[in-house]
Amino acid sequence: MPRTALRICPLCEATCGLSLTIEGSRVTGARGDRDDVFSSGFICPKGASFGALDADPDRLTRPLVRKDGQLQEVGWDEAFDAVAAGLRPLVETYGPNSVGVVLGNPNVHTMAGALYPPVLLGALRTRNLFTASTVDQMPKHVSSGLLFGDANAIPVPDLDRTDHLLLLGANPLESNGSLCTAPDFPGKLKALRARGGTLTVIDPRRTRTAKLADRHLAIRPGTDALLLAALAHVLYEEKLVDVGPHLADQVQGLDELGDALREFSPEAVAGRCDIPAATIRLLARELAAAPTAAVYGRVGSSTVAFGTEASWLVDVLNILTGNLDRPGGALFPLSATAPTPRPAGPGKGFALGRWSSRVSGHPEAKGELPLAALAEEIDTPGEGAIRAVIAIAANPVLSAPDGDRLDQALDSLDFMVSVDPYLNETSRHAHVVLPPPPPSRSAHYDFAFNTFAVRNQARYTPAAVPLEDGQPDECTIHARLVLAASGQHGAPAGAVDEMVIGAALAKATATPHSPFFGADPERLARELSGGTGPERRLDMMLRLGPYDLTLDQLLAHPHGIDLGPLKPRLPAILRTRSGRIELLPQPIADDLPRLRRELDTTETGLVLVGRRHLRSNNSWMHNIPALTGGSNRCTLQVHPDDAAGLGLEDGRPARVRAAGGEVVAPVEVTDAVRPGVVSLPHGWGHDRPGTRLGVAAKDPGVNVNQLLDGSLLDPLSGTAVLNAIPVDVADVADVADVADVAADARVPS
Repeated sequence: MPRTALRICPLCEATCGLSLTIEGSRVTGARGDRDDVFSSGFICPKGASFGALDADPDRLTRPLVRKDGQLQEVGWDEAFDAVAAGLRPLVETYGPNSVGVVLGNPNVHTMAGALYPPVLLGALRTRNLFTASTVDQMPKHVSSGLLFGDANAIPVPDLDRTDHLLLLGANPLESNGSLCTAPDFPGKLKALRARGGTLTVIDPRRTRTAKLADRHLAIRPGTDALLLAALAHVLYEEKLVDVGPHLADQVQGLDELGDALREFSPEAVAGRCDIPAATIRLLARELAAAPTAAVYGRVGSSTVAFGTEASWLVDVLNILTGNLDRPGGALFPLSATAPTPRPAGPGKGFALGRWSSRVSGHPEAKGELPLAALAEEIDTPGEGAIRAVIAIAANPVLSAPDGDRLDQALDSLDFMVSVDPYLNETSRHAHVVLPPPPPSRSAHYDFAFNTFAVRNQARYTPAAVPLEDGQPDECTIHARLVLAASGQHGAPAGAVDEMVIGAALAKATATPHSPFFGADPERLARELSGGTGPERRLDMMLRLGPYDLTLDQLLAHPHGIDLGPLKPRLPAILRTRSGRIELLPQPIADDLPRLRRELDTTETGLVLVGRRHLRSNNSWMHNIPALTGGSNRCTLQVHPDDAAGLGLEDGRPARVRAAGGEVVAPVEVTDAVRPGVVSLPHGWGHDRPGTRLGVAAKDPGVNVNQLLDGSLLDPLSGTAVLNAIPVDVADVADVADVADVAADARVPS
């Protein structure tokens, strides 16, 4: 008989509640959970395809170990023996920095990915950490760190209460939100307009979100920071700055900021942004006049040469209009597993560049080095070279610049281990592949995304389907990896959780502002509930958190516990050395002359931007038939005027060339992109041998990041510049030669 089970969807940042239909051990259906306290039944095509992803026949079910050059299925004990034998001698001979750790986007979509990589990094003590953040969101972490003293203190727009929303480089009708966890983002935007609010979208493409807006401005790609600076300039020039009484004593540097932005008038930036000065002034006045307003920028304004400045200016505008930390503006969520807030006051602040990469000297940001530097850190010989890689839910061959170079570098490693359910473009190089079970067989709690949620809530779903005999759960796989990599191979997997619990409770009971200050940590540990180590850790974090919750309470409320709308949190959130919002941080001030020089830049030719699709999430969903085809295609979007000038025809192949190489993709002629802009989606290029991605390989698309050579980064955050890339585009004259051209294009220029 079919049964139902609840599961929080792990396939994008919206974290919708699902109701799964299960027959035997197979998920045969998925619909939205109407009683979910956060998503109220909303579901997108990814969630509806949960069963297909869960049962993908290409998912690995047993570990793989390389023997005589070939990956072969082995048992779990043998796999972890191989990990310990491969990693420990390298660490003991060459030191901890001989190991590079690469964390991919799906890590934040699982409990295991949130709980165990920090423990692994602490045990290894390597400084060579690379994550998807430096091809996505690191500019926002850096700007938040500099403004507020905490890189994870990221305010989100109060979508349910705002009167005016300004979106830059964001397409939430396709992405479902990013650094803004909001089930049914489309419905929230429609509700905003229905209650008389205003939606303005600034994007070089007329996206589905832009079509919904009151106003769409097709900005020149890469100039978001100039536009935002001009908006702030108008607020100062027209005496519209009003931080409000709630921020008056929280902000420092207000006058200095006005002086720093004096040169960025609307008239100075209009030609570069391709937005009229009068329109810029109107936007600034509307922001200032709105009863409440929020500015929100994401990937399109982040993965550019001035990504940190743009991310900083988004919050600057929210501050200057008095909309930061107030209902209807931009507020800081308070997750149920966040530590109990400490008393307000000065903190340690946020520092950049505490160490640098070995080859090019890229400064670290938030403890990470640029993913774009991974290849050179491997293939450049000398002391300190990376000799081993641990890749967890990561496919940097497709997500990082110049995948061909990285492909070759990974092949030269002494040792590599991948935690991945697929043999993909990256994991095919591993000496050991450790596949986690399907998501239906894993419990779920959103540690990461609840810190960006537009409403405070807590939800936990146990595994919907039992594990198969002999299959460890994902958390056990991670725990055993920690033990094997840290010289404790053979210890019980549960020892990792008990070590973390002991350390956390010892700290909590010794911290004066903790509700458990002075308590007996051993007694607290005995009181924790949960049938597994991860559940005990979750219970502990809930008890130590700001709402005095327990795991038992979450289990008693399977549809979640609503913790209410977002509330003002300043000044307690601040960790700056001054204890105030530092409006003009020195690293930003030092970098503003580079932005000023951009005013004099003259741009000719085509530039490339990326795009998202509702049925895709980077490279890890292209093997599901229900999520491919239709409009989810790897095409080169070109404006009709540009297509006519270049002799391009819809459906015919075109060669795209940039600093890193060439790709060939079919043309899609559309006025959805502005003139002078072409667009390719991210995450494609499934044409390398040795993978086991049958569906993706049939329609591989091209790897847009192969057009990048990895040299162009946002200097403050180390984020790869993926948008506003100058490109040359030409028709491929002879369709019969397309395969040959495509093969040639794989060779970097």
